[in-house]
Amino acid sequence: MEKKPISQVKLQIQAGKATPTPPIGPALGQHGVNIMDFCNQFNNQTKDKGDLIYPVVIDIYQDRSFKFIIKTPPAAVLIKSKLNLEKGSKDSLKEKVGSLTQDQLEDIAKTKIPDLNTDNIEQAKKIIAGTARNMGVTIK
Repeated sequence: MEKKPISQVKLQIQAGKATPTPPIGPALGQHGVNIMDFCNQFNNQTKDKGDLIYPVVIDIYQDRSFKFIIKTPPAAVLIKSKLNLEKGSKDSLKEKVGSLTQDQLEDIAKTKIPDLNTDNIEQAKKIIAGTARNMGVTIK
């Protein structure tokens, strides 16, 4: 029989750096989950993924067990890491903070496509380009 989750927690955690401190501890502790167990499993699965931020969806079951799925990093995080940016522009219309080449755009789209609502690489590039524009990044 398939177990039904009683709760679902969504967090964004830096790869290989999950610790029982907030936000992880309180988010999982309120459901009675073994926090260190989650942290160790997450860190093991992401230890070779650099220091990007990864969204994770944690399903918590009645017996306090859990399963989690690690998603691809947010598009903005991928764009910032590709261009070595600290952050995006405060005013994306007036202030430009960098520019992506078509190759860089395609790399990011290929990384992100499993979590997008398309399997067409051209559509994925448009989605990423929109995020880039909102951050003050131009596309060459």
